[in-house]
Amino acid sequence: MPLVAPFRTSFGVETARDVLLVRAATPDGDGWGECVAMSEPLYSPEYADGAAQVIERFLAPRLFAAGDVEPLDVARLLEPVRGHRMAKAALETAVLDAWLRARGESFGSYLGAVRDRVPAGVSVGIMDSIPALLDAVAGYLDQGYLRIKLKIEPGWDVAAVRAVRERFGDDLMLQVDANAAYTLADARVLAALDDFDLLLIEQPLAEDDLRQHASLAQLVRTPICLDESIESAKDAADALALGACRIINVKPGRVGGYLEARRIHDLAQAHGAAVWCGGMLETGIGRAANVALAALPGFTLPGDTSASDRYFAQDVTAPFVLEDGHVAVPTGPGLGVEPIADVLASMTTSTTWLPAP
Repeated sequence: MPLVAPFRTSFGVETARDVLLVRAATPDGDGWGECVAMSEPLYSPEYADGAAQVIERFLAPRLFAAGDVEPLDVARLLEPVRGHRMAKAALETAVLDAWLRARGESFGSYLGAVRDRVPAGVSVGIMDSIPALLDAVAGYLDQGYLRIKLKIEPGWDVAAVRAVRERFGDDLMLQVDANAAYTLADARVLAALDDFDLLLIEQPLAEDDLRQHASLAQLVRTPICLDESIESAKDAADALALGACRIINVKPGRVGGYLEARRIHDLAQAHGAAVWCGGMLETGIGRAANVALAALPGFTLPGDTSASDRYFAQDVTAPFVLEDGHVAVPTGPGLGVEPIADVLASMTTSTTWLPAP
């Protein structure tokens, strides 16, 4: 699926999304899940083609061998396979979607949503120039987005943030995301961002270094938010206990699924920490589930729950639209959305069916 514009982060530039969808066919109906692994193992060790192989060879056979499977069984059945959380999340979501559709219950209702719409933020990639960045931010604000997240990297940080803050004022909800591009030696640069009253600095250091994040948190006033470092509720508990962060970006694919994401939400609430829902350039399938998750009470900051047209000229589902800075939470059974058959067919490059033995 081509993106409407190139999306640049410290990992590189994306111009298209290679999407892996999982369809769970059950006697009571079908369900859908989206694997958020990228085309290349840059954000995480997982990548789309590898996730498809893992599902086919190792994960799906475990579900088939178990017989009747309910959503709460999936993580336990797949746990012996190490890692591969994004692949596991896609399977669990598809099973959960089918299960909820059969019961006539929405994803949001099952997870514990308390809102019928969620405030939408937008992630702005690294640009070629400050004027281009300001034009992009102005366009998103004109569309009604309530929060701006700027991707940063060494050499594209303080000046870019200063320009946005000066142009759009102190009332703009503004945050930055480094995608682990810095080291603790860059603490002085990161501390310079304190002058701009940011909501948070997301994942400034390496994903495997909670201790150094805790050290950095003592050197900057802006709250540290962790993304790549948090792959489970246990990781979240450790990070909060160490003082490595005050805010967590919850990406369900990264943590193994929406049920684990809900556990992180509950844990953060118990510790007085904020959470928000991140995005991985999802289609309408993944976006529907994210919007439902973001409607839980502990999600107090706008997430990356942008409208479909932020990324795609044509989504695989009916598009999510921005209304008064918010995106509506689907209320239909399960995810409340499903692929448009002819659109999905036109975009599909390959299909593999895995029948139960």
